[in-house]
Amino acid sequence: MTRSLRIVGGALAVAMLAAPGFGLTSSDDGGNGRALEQRVAAELGSLAYYSVFDHLSFHVDGGKVTLSGEVTQPVVKMDAERAVNRIPGVRSVDNQIELLPLSRTDDQIRRAVYYAVYAFGPLQRYDAGSQPAIRIIVKNGRVTLIGMVANDMDRRLVYQRAIAVPGVFSVTNQLLIEA
Repeated sequence: MTRSLRIVGGALAVAMLAAPGFGLTSSDDGGNGRALEQRVAAELGSLAYYSVFDHLSFHVDGGKVTLSGEVTQPVVKMDAERAVNRIPGVRSVDNQIELLPLSRTDDQIRRAVYYAVYAFGPLQRYDAGSQPAIRIIVKNGRVTLIGMVANDMDRRLVYQRAIAVPGVFSVTNQLLIEA
C-alpha cells in the first residue's frame, strides 16, 4: 500500500513532501501505486483552469485518492475530482479541496504579490513553463507561498517581496529548496 502526499505544481515538476502520518514507502503492488501517483499528478497538473493562485495536493492509499489544497474557482475543484475519478485503478476520490472565499481585496493582493515576485528580475525564471514554480495562496489577506526554489536566498527574496505588498497581513513561507 503506497502512502504519500504530493503537491501538484506541473506535469514535470511535482514535489513530494514527507509529513507526519504520511510515510513514503514502496508499493507492495508491483509498482502500480507509483504509476497511479504519477497519473494523478499528471492529470491534476494539466487542469485547464489550474493557476498560480491555486494549490492542489493528493494522498494515495491503495485505490483511494484524497484531494486537498485551496482553489480560487469552483470549476478547478470539480475538474480535479472528475479527472482523478476517470483514472484506471482509482476506486474512490475524497475531495477535500477548499474553495477560497470570494474577495476583491484578496484578488488585488494576489495580483500584487504575483507582480512583486514574478516581475522582479532575479525571480522571473520561476514563472517559466506551463506551471509556475511558486504558488501564491491568499485567504483573507494572509498569503501562503508554496513551491520550490533553487536556494535559500531566493526563498528569502520571495518572502520579502510578498510581505512588502500593501494589504498583506501575514506571509507563511512554505517554499522548499531544491535538493
